[in-house]
Amino acid sequence: MTLTTHAIVGGAIVSLMPVHPLLGVCMAFASHFLLDAIPHWDYPIRSASMNPEIAGSMKYDRALFADMVTIGADALLGIVLALILFATQRIIILVLLGACAGILPDALQFAYMRFPRQPLASLQRFHQWSHTSHKLSNPLLGVLSQSTFVVAFVMIVRALIP
Repeated sequence: MTLTTHAIVGGAIVSLMPVHPLLGVCMAFASHFLLDAIPHWDYPIRSASMNPEIAGSMKYDRALFADMVTIGADALLGIVLALILFATQRIIILVLLGACAGILPDALQFAYMRFPRQPLASLQRFHQWSHTSHKLSNPLLGVLSQSTFVVAFVMIVRALIP
């Protein structure tokens, strides 16, 4: 799943349980693995430095810059949309934390590539195990399916928020 999807779902989850913020943030983090189990499309990672399947040494080149811009924009879009969709003055920080928690497992993959030690090693194994082996190859279908999933999820959460 894209980081946008993970962030929106994470922000939505914590918005449902503002009286239990720690549980909400933990559930937002856990949602990442559930979402990755759904067949989906991921945009390509060009740099071996950023690709968890390669875990290459840091090489500061055009591919790394392009990946940093793509990944950064994806994460920022998801966080902003989560805030727009679910934040109120009372829970804005909580929604921000939930959105970030939904993204965090992918950031921890990058950390694992640089520091392959515990507990990151176990988390990486679990992340890889939870990830679907059925990938959507068509980018248009991938974006459409994730957009449809997000819209449906947002509608359900909006119906549940008092």
